[in-house]
Amino acid sequence: MKSVLITGAARGIGRATALHFASDGWKVYAGVRNPADGEALVSEGGDAIVPLTLDVTNDEQIGALGEVLPDRLDALVNNAGIAIDGPVEALTRDRLRQQFEVNVDGQVAVTRAVLPRLRAAQGRIVFISSVSGRVATPWTGAYNASKYAIEAIADALRMELRPWKINVSLVEPVNTATDMWGLAGDVFDETVAGMTPGEAALYAGHAKGMRRTIGMMQKTAVPVERVVKRIDAALTSRRPKARYPVGATARLQLALAAISPTPIQDRVLGLATGVPRKTG
Repeated sequence: MKSVLITGAARGIGRATALHFASDGWKVYAGVRNPADGEALVSEGGDAIVPLTLDVTNDEQIGALGEVLPDRLDALVNNAGIAIDGPVEALTRDRLRQQFEVNVDGQVAVTRAVLPRLRAAQGRIVFISSVSGRVATPWTGAYNASKYAIEAIADALRMELRPWKINVSLVEPVNTATDMWGLAGDVFDETVAGMTPGEAALYAGHAKGMRRTIGMMQKTAVPVERVVKRIDAALTSRRPKARYPVGATARLQLALAAISPTPIQDRVLGLATGVPRKTG
């Protein structure tokens, strides 16, 4: 029986991935921060799922993986992540640090901890990135930066681990129909409420545009099953790809970014996210 460790398995892409591989005959080690979420996974996915209390920012919990994981691990899906939004000018150091601690530091720490087991099995690693890791947009600079970083980490790892035949792939979804996107409006409201009065006044136009954009993106979100399909391909294909964009919109964005001059990209993305053309 093949085995996989999936971080951030409590909900969204991670949960759907855990249930998919459990139904496909894999032993799934599902990392969750709340034990109740692990129990819910087992009740739906059965004994093929082994829930682990795993906060990717907690060194003790990462260190304890050696007590429960098998000596040979066939795959790791680095899925745990958060999205810190807001204009760069309004980002506090604590918020920016939190974004990188979860999305970058945590993923690297888990990967380092399980690499001996992956090496023993000539296993595979998947990082859940995003189109946002290759195309930056207003109001999401912190999230973009963390995904750009994980793209670079994965590229480096893919070359470094080649001697041991450990394949490394990036899965790059667009907006996906998960609770993260479902709650994006609430998160946006909290971000605006947390800005100083001066910041809120400066970026009122941006905020108005982003509010409209979030509603549109919620309506056009791709089904989570399409993301899971790409993860499955990365872990089971004979020759896995380095990158798996998810959805026609993702491929279109990346294609346009590759051929469009930067000023045109800036203009298009600014219009798409409601950035006002001028102040006042």
